[in-house]
Amino acid sequence: MLPTNAAADTLPLIAAELADAQAGPILAVGAQQSRSGRVTPWHRHARGQLLGVMRGLLAVETGQGKWAVPADGAIWIPPGLPHGLQAHGAFSGWSIYIRPDACRDLPAQVGLWQSSALLQAAVMRAAQWPAAAERDSELDEAQQRLAGVILDEIHGLPPLALGLPLPQQAALLKIARALIAQPGERRSMAQWARWAGMAPRSLSRHFSQETGYSFAAWRQRLRLLQALERLAAGRAVTDVAMELGYASTSTFIAIFKRLFGITPGRYLETTALAGGGDAIGTDRAIGTISTVGAADVPGGLRRGG
Repeated sequence: MLPTNAAADTLPLIAAELADAQAGPILAVGAQQSRSGRVTPWHRHARGQLLGVMRGLLAVETGQGKWAVPADGAIWIPPGLPHGLQAHGAFSGWSIYIRPDACRDLPAQVGLWQSSALLQAAVMRAAQWPAAAERDSELDEAQQRLAGVILDEIHGLPPLALGLPLPQQAALLKIARALIAQPGERRSMAQWARWAGMAPRSLSRHFSQETGYSFAAWRQRLRLLQALERLAAGRAVTDVAMELGYASTSTFIAIFKRLFGITPGRYLETTALAGGGDAIGTDRAIGTISTVGAADVPGGLRRGG
């Protein structure tokens, strides 16, 4: 789970009062580069937020889930939704804060999308607007036209797969939470079934019915999500393979390539490059729902960010 406080690199990309403004410019944009990652504690704001990644990997948590956003991905956070962020390793990205009344046609739930070259170029231009940093400022005609392009482009972004829903049955959820806490745990499905007090056949049948994945496939995708975060943070491929419970590094490499289309070593290379757009293709990006529950959301949520 993301920390509730952090000592460095936690400042919001725009002023907190602008992120919370019901009026003012229809959108405001911020951009950031970091050599060591970025942690933003749990917070919420009145404006909707679209976060885009140009380099590195961004982990986003809400009260219902966790998503991994790869390079050239973008994640939508609806207005008022508590969330926390952590960038793994060197990172560059941007964030668009959209006035609440302009969010009515955007999803009411978190969405993970593939960004576009046009959107990124427009966002980088908008990030240079000095007047947009003020809550009471208004956009000029040229800025309004560019804002319209940005909003139109957001509506047309293709989705990325959010591939790992949680089961809802109590015993299955108990197992899922234990695996998320320790993704390298090597117990067999039968051992997990005994641990949760249910029959292996029942676990297999209900897990597939509730998640759309077999137990083995669900665990595999969980491990690969964890692998993305560790690799983006600069961990060695062999260390990641061992930490996540793979029998050998070669097995980990083969499974990683099967899902993402590249080897872990190539992923490390691409995440080290600005842009990094070829790291994971549109149809191969991965996101996941975690076990973060409403009771885990810290009290006194910080506003803005």
